[in-house]
Amino acid sequence: MKKEIFVTEEASGDRVDKFLSEQCEEYSRSFLQKLMKSGGVFADGRPVKASYRVSEGDRLTFEVPEAVEPEILAENIPLDILYEDRDVILVNKPKGMVVHPAAGHYTGTLVNALMYHCREDLSGINGVLRPGIVHRIDMDTTGVLIACKNDQAHNSIAAQLKEHSITRRYQAIVHGVVKEDEGVVDAPIGRHPQDRKKMCINHQNGKSAVTHYRVLKRFSGFTHIECRLETGRTHQIRVHMASLGHPLLGDQVYGPARCPYKLQGQTLHAGILGFIHPTTGAYMEFTAPLPEYFKHLLEVLPGA
Repeated sequence: MKKEIFVTEEASGDRVDKFLSEQCEEYSRSFLQKLMKSGGVFADGRPVKASYRVSEGDRLTFEVPEAVEPEILAENIPLDILYEDRDVILVNKPKGMVVHPAAGHYTGTLVNALMYHCREDLSGINGVLRPGIVHRIDMDTTGVLIACKNDQAHNSIAAQLKEHSITRRYQAIVHGVVKEDEGVVDAPIGRHPQDRKKMCINHQNGKSAVTHYRVLKRFSGFTHIECRLETGRTHQIRVHMASLGHPLLGDQVYGPARCPYKLQGQTLHAGILGFIHPTTGAYMEFTAPLPEYFKHLLEVLPGA
């Protein structure tokens, strides 16, 4: 895939790696730097290094080789199945399990497990890397997740997600004592301008994001809350609660670097998922019980 970009007057003087990473958000700055190191980025036909300063009118070109998708294998990984029929399967995802294969995680994912359990009965709309996957939760988030066994079911659930009609309720433990009994965070979320692995509240390039929260119990220095999602942006609850000064306990990306408890990532659990069944049209709602580590925390937090 060949890319061609012309430098504007406003960008004149910027480093070429910075300029291209801003213009081509689908590629990371480090990826572009590697491309430049191998002589794969050109300014008016001349190869340039990452430190090259662009000038107005520069014609920047580079070619990205077509990605070769690895073969994803079915793996006999136990699943905690909450419900299953010919159209959908709902599972209680454990902590530490990646939902779908990606760089660095091509085995041991939920998809690998679903491929073994469901055989050929998974929707193909999201391609070979994400068969059956219509939504996802983070690796260290636990709880209920739905996968689709055919394209008709996939389209139905995807439409409900787009219309924000699916019920999604999460439980979390956050730093600090949340004063209001309930509240709403309505703030757009987009990619962090300096750190592409993070999301942030972004009023210029972000997408609409709405999180409703309510206090379940207050502790000394912590609060147990429930969050209801209207939208489903990447890291939404983590970003929104951090923006209020209440990052999730254990979240080293958006919260304190040091955690007072030995945890694997953020304390976030997808507890309830409700939807209209793609075939019957009936509303169905499923609950995933709190994991043991979460219940233990609620017993040992100061003020419990």
